[in-house]
Amino acid sequence: MATVLAKQICTAGAAASEAASSDSSLGNHEKVPKTEVTAVTIAPLGVAADEKRFWFQRSKVKYDQNAIATQPSVYDDPETAKEYQPRSDWENLHRFDPEFRWTWGEEHSLIRKIDFKIMVFACIMFMALELDRANISQALTDNFLKDLKMNTNDYNFGNTVFKLSFLLAELPSQLVSKWVGPDRWIPAQMVLWSVVAAAQFHLSGRTTFLLCRALLGLLQGGFIPDVILYLSYFYKHHELSLRLGFFWTAMSMADIFSALLAYGLLHMRGVQGKSGWRWLFLLEGLLTLLIGLLAFLLMPASPTSTASWFRGKKGWFTEKEEKIMINRIIREDPSKGTMHNRQPVTPKLLWTSLKDYDLWPLYILGLTFQIPATPPGQYLTLALRGLGFSTFNTNLLSIPWNVFHMITMMAITYLAEIWGELTLSALSGQIWLLPFIIALNVLDMTKTNKWTIWIITTLLLSYPNAHPIQVAWNSRNSNSVRSRTVSAACYNMFVQTSGIISSNIYRADDAPKYKRGNKVLLAINIINIPLYFGVKAYYVWRNKQRDIKWNGMTEEERVHYLATTTDEGNKRLDFRFSH
Repeated sequence: MATVLAKQICTAGAAASEAASSDSSLGNHEKVPKTEVTAVTIAPLGVAADEKRFWFQRSKVKYDQNAIATQPSVYDDPETAKEYQPRSDWENLHRFDPEFRWTWGEEHSLIRKIDFKIMVFACIMFMALELDRANISQALTDNFLKDLKMNTNDYNFGNTVFKLSFLLAELPSQLVSKWVGPDRWIPAQMVLWSVVAAAQFHLSGRTTFLLCRALLGLLQGGFIPDVILYLSYFYKHHELSLRLGFFWTAMSMADIFSALLAYGLLHMRGVQGKSGWRWLFLLEGLLTLLIGLLAFLLMPASPTSTASWFRGKKGWFTEKEEKIMINRIIREDPSKGTMHNRQPVTPKLLWTSLKDYDLWPLYILGLTFQIPATPPGQYLTLALRGLGFSTFNTNLLSIPWNVFHMITMMAITYLAEIWGELTLSALSGQIWLLPFIIALNVLDMTKTNKWTIWIITTLLLSYPNAHPIQVAWNSRNSNSVRSRTVSAACYNMFVQTSGIISSNIYRADDAPKYKRGNKVLLAINIINIPLYFGVKAYYVWRNKQRDIKWNGMTEEERVHYLATTTDEGNKRLDFRFSH
């Protein structure tokens, strides 16, 4: 979120910016002399209202790709710029230039290049994660529980163990990632968990099942916030929201791909006398191993460190592209220059981040928002098998909801950024779920036509998931690399806790109707609706508090505050929370 001060500098300097010589070449303007009103730099800046964030907006006639894209920031006034200077060991410092200017055409072309070089492989890595953590659902259709002499309560316990291990690994993984760099830690994680995933070929019973679930959770925990931190090096806040939509779309694509793979691999039942689910675990684990090894080669340490023997001696980006990347990112969020990419988070910084009460409303949302849809999703394949669908048809019938889920999730992610309304966009998922959760409570599923049950469950699971919105929302409201590192892990820990709760709502003694479980889902669904309004009210209230203090200060007092304050991140008076 841009600081309030940057907006005020932009307003104060508008006339001076327009006075800059229009015939100067871009990026080489003469400086505008200081006026008695305020000290303003030079070259003309882009107009924030003219920013076209999405391709369909840029298709309009009014879009001028040659217009200056450099947005107003705190670096446009020498008095405030010195309070926001990047640290001297920041890895991108050599490309930082407050007077640098570029066009929208150049920026949008660069974003497409970043998407191709960085985002596509990030999605592939996430697909690998989902493949190895969710293929247990496909294994269930091939007599997995019967072969290992387990029941649904054992399956629930395995999910709980996985989620708990995943949760416990979140924060340590983030700290390791910040210390050694996500470009090193993420590939190492993938290689390690792929070995465990493939080793499930040799499962012999409940004990080995639980051991593998625990190890997978420990090794996969932290992967998601690690990747989000990594992507924040390359994207602005609103861009990250949309890319996280693609990120979780990749998860649904992985589920579709996994269902198709399972359709083929489960036919291997009997090969060398082994069950189909054993071959499923082995071959998908080996696929992840290959992707993990590629990650060591395809993940640069930073936007200005892409050169290598594999990626090329000159790297992926030109000097000008690197300058555009760095300056557009830090002008929007100066906090990204406060830590370098190999700097560990100290215990003191960790504690400061953990006690940041302004992020806890988002953590609470992370705890509850997915619970109403999780148990029906976890039990979908078992339910379809119980309704009489074959092993192979069951896997194919799980594809439609994943397709619809991708569409609805991307739709609300786009809507949130176009509308500028995070809370109500995220709330739409709970509204969607409500009628279908009610149907689960009203209908007798043991007497309802199996295709009706499939339609209801498919529509329920097609709900617009607010996870991409809320992850990016949490990142925006952190407003510092240190806090963002910890808060991403904390948010995901609450999400994993949600998974633990969800895994124990449908119990064997409540089967097959799950009357008690469905009542719990309905109650949580109803509670979530006012909870979202409460989170919005909290951030509106916090912003009003800041406005009163900030607007009550003179310009000199504001500059003095910036020069002397010990407030950091989202505690600064010039920061406003997104909602």
